[in-house]
Amino acid sequence: MRSAAPTNLFAALPSPGRERLQNLAQEVAFPAGTRIFEEGGQADRFWVVHTGSVVLDTPVPGRAPAPVATLGPGDLLGCTWLFPPYTWHLGAEAQSDVRAEEFDATIVRALSHADLEFGEALARRVAEIIAHRMQSARIHLLDLYGPHDGHRTG
Repeated sequence: MRSAAPTNLFAALPSPGRERLQNLAQEVAFPAGTRIFEEGGQADRFWVVHTGSVVLDTPVPGRAPAPVATLGPGDLLGCTWLFPPYTWHLGAEAQSDVRAEEFDATIVRALSHADLEFGEALARRVAEIIAHRMQSARIHLLDLYGPHDGHRTG
């Protein structure tokens, strides 16, 4: 379930904007088992994971949340802070002790509006990460729930 590239937020950003963004970072820590955010909550910040792992999950009525992806060092945690209505589409829980850089989404969105080259590169990179995660989640769900006899149904 571990996602592969492209997950690094900073890699595709132009240098001046990347440096301004990194200057906004606040170090945070989440002990194992901490719910970092819940689906439907306000997406007002995001993180870049330094150590540990975080499970992204989705609610399942009457059951524990279903894991969708596992993030680790270098990965962007939280993507929907960039797109209205700024609410989480998944939940997230620290699988192990996590250290991360936290960013205030309102400030980063303002930076994106003030520096259009940076804003375009940031939006493109976050969209690439979302697309990659959707494909990874699709493959994971097919592995779990798809036919296992080698034949497609329907």
